[in-house]
Amino acid sequence: MSELEKAERPWGRYEVLQESQSHKVKCIWMNPGARLSYQRHKFRSEHWFIVQGSGEITINGKVSAVKAGDTVEFEVGILHRLANTGADEIIFVEVQTGTYFGEDDIERIEDDFGRA
Repeated sequence: MSELEKAERPWGRYEVLQESQSHKVKCIWMNPGARLSYQRHKFRSEHWFIVQGSGEITINGKVSAVKAGDTVEFEVGILHRLANTGADEIIFVEVQTGTYFGEDDIERIEDDFGRA
């Protein structure tokens, strides 16, 4: 069994919990005050379960509050971004479904770290 991927990012870190041909599951930790790039995917949908913390989710330009216990879904091609507006880390579990789960299936529209 190969070791699952772990990565540090400018906004926090993630660990892959499970990966197969049909899905990928990650646990993601976001630093207070950080936000993900405003992005979409060509080959995967995502389902997020917020485990800890609070923030703002942007989906196709509409901003909503999220907190522990909330779930959010994005179909293929939907623009999305999470911002940690709280004082604590946000932790969420991301379940990806689709046909491809590589990190290069991220189209960044806007990014705080110059990756767009």
